[in-house]
Amino acid sequence: MRVAHRRTTTVRCLTALTALTVGLLALTGCGGPDDGQAAAAATAAATASVTSEAPAPSPDGTAPSTSPSATAASATEARWAGTKQFVQIDDARTGDGRTYLSVRPAEKKPHPQFEAWVIVPGEGPYTEVSMTEDAQVLLSVPLGDAKHPAAYAQDEFVSRLTARPSSDRALLGYDLSFDGQGRVTRVQSLYTP
Repeated sequence: MRVAHRRTTTVRCLTALTALTVGLLALTGCGGPDDGQAAAAATAAATASVTSEAPAPSPDGTAPSTSPSATAASATEARWAGTKQFVQIDDARTGDGRTYLSVRPAEKKPHPQFEAWVIVPGEGPYTEVSMTEDAQVLLSVPLGDAKHPAAYAQDEFVSRLTARPSSDRALLGYDLSFDGQGRVTRVQSLYTP
């Protein structure tokens, strides 16, 4: 009886995984060249969640706990793993030898009169993501010193961003690239006059 129950459960999990994979393939069939990486990351995450065992209890016998903010951050990291995103950055900080950014999705549109961008602010809460130690930072005016992007150190980026009033930060936009673990590997600010 137990063997039949395990087989039924396994078949259901594999069926759900197959349906998820087919759905992801259908959705990414219309996308751009970077969408394949996102689908592969999502499929890997789905496979891990279907095939993973439940977390082991703590030594005292209680279930392991995760804070809501840690769960939300890891969900965002998994969602953005292996992708490029356009975002607003509300705040930045360094801690534990890492740089952390408070981000939310936004939109960009070409400026109607200048060779620049218009930032359409996003809505909803900001989410904190971490940068890799060797993440590249490219800044243009107004955060950088020139119209064309130039390389800056992560700590200088944090200093320049946090020195600006929050009302100014809402008008800035950034292209972010994420690695397979959902950490930022590249930040590029868009030139805005």
